Amino acid sequence: MSIDINVPSFPESVADGSVISWHKKPGEQVTRDEVLAEIETDKVVFEVPAPEDGVLSEVIEDVGATVVSQQLLGRIEAGASAAPSPPAAATETAKAAEPIQQDSAPDVAVAPAARKLMAENNIDAAQLTGSGKGGRILKEDVLKVLGSGSAAKSPESAAAAPQAQVSSGTAEVAAHNGEGRPEKRVPMSRLRARVAERLVEAQHNAAMLTTFNEVNMKPVMELRARHRDRFEKEYGVRLGFMSFFVKAAVEALKQIPGVNASIEGNDVVYHGFFDIGIAVSSPRGLVVPILRDADQMSMAEIEMKIREYAEKAKNRTLTIEDITGGTFTITNGGVFGSMLSTPIINPPQSGILGMHKIQERAMVENGEIVILPMMYLAHSYDHRLIDGREAVQFLVTIKDMLEDPARILLEV
Repeated sequence: MSIDINVPSFPESVADGSVISWHKKPGEQVTRDEVLAEIETDKVVFEVPAPEDGVLSEVIEDVGATVVSQQLLGRIEAGASAAPSPPAAATETAKAAEPIQQDSAPDVAVAPAARKLMAENNIDAAQLTGSGKGGRILKEDVLKVLGSGSAAKSPESAAAAPQAQVSSGTAEVAAHNGEGRPEKRVPMSRLRARVAERLVEAQHNAAMLTTFNEVNMKPVMELRARHRDRFEKEYGVRLGFMSFFVKAAVEALKQIPGVNASIEGNDVVYHGFFDIGIAVSSPRGLVVPILRDADQMSMAEIEMKIREYAEKAKNRTLTIEDITGGTFTITNGGVFGSMLSTPIINPPQSGILGMHKIQERAMVENGEIVILPMMYLAHSYDHRLIDGREAVQFLVTIKDMLEDPARILLEV
C-alpha cells in the first residue's frame, strides 16, 4: 500500500520552507519514525519522519525545492522490503571476473567514484598518482588534483563552466570572475535571509542608539572560582558567566521597565514577565532561543537551559517554541574575541545587551593603579521608547550588580 509523505504542518508564522536533504533514496528500506528528509525554514529545521515501515518508492520534491505546509514530498510502499543485495562472495567473484577498467594510462586501476569524477572534469589518469592498493586511483586522488588546480581541462569542459555542484543539500556554483580567478556562489540560507531582513528592518524602523560602560569582573570571577566545583557537583552543569548577566539584566529590567517593553502601532506594551533571549551560535547561523520567565529561574536552571539550547542549536533540533517571543536579548561576542561592538535590536524588542571579552587592564582604584579583569558592555536601545537617561541607568544597574554579586542574590 502506497502512503504519502507530507511536509509537516508549519506554524502560522512560517510560510514555506526548502528541502535541504534526503537521508534515503528511492528503493531503500525505511522504518517508522526514521528521519527521511529535512526542511529548512526561516526559523528552524523540520525533520520529516517515515509514517510506516516499508520502502521509499518515490521522491517528488528533491533537494532545493520550495514547499509549503502539508505538501506532498514523496511516497512509501508500506510493508514492502528492499531488494536484497547480492551475497558478498558472489559480488567479489563477479568483480574478479570483470576486467579492470582503466583510463588512458596503461595498467592503472581506477575506482568507480574516481572514474566518474575524472570524466566530469576531463582529467587523464596520467595526471594522477594512485594512493590505493597497487597504485589504484581513488576519489581522494582526483580531488587532490582538482584542489591544486593542476588538472588540465578540455576546451569543451572549460566552456561548460560554471558547473553546479551539490554540497550538503546546497547548490554551489563554481565560477570565475572577469579576471579568471575562482569564485563560489552559494544561495543564501533561509535563516540567513530572514536574519538579514530583520536586521535591516531594525535599522529602518527603530531609532537605535548604543550606550557603553565597563564592568570589573573580578568579584564575579572570584565568586565563581570559589563555588564552581561545588556548583557543578551539585547540579551537573558548569557555572558560567551568562547566568550572572541574566540575573543582573532581570533586576535591571524590573527597575527600568521601559527596556522590557515594545511598541505595537501607537501603543507601548509593558511586559509583566521576563523572557530573555540568549544569542547562540549554530551551524546555520545565530539563533536566539528564549529563557521564559527568567526571573523565576535559579542560576542552575539558567545554566542548564542554556546548555540544552546550545546542544539543540548544534544538532539543529530547536523548535519554533524555543525561539519565538522574548522581551530582551543578551549576546556575547566575547566568546569570539570581540572587544567592543554595537549589537542590533531584535524587533519588536526595545533593547539588547552586548557582552565582550574580559581583558586585564590597568585601572585606578582607591588612588592606586591596579590590574583588573575588565569587560566592555554595550546596550543598544530604541530611542523612540527609551530615553538616554533610562538606557544609561539600565546599564549602570547591571554594572553595579556584577561588581557586587551579593545584590543579585538579594535582588536589591
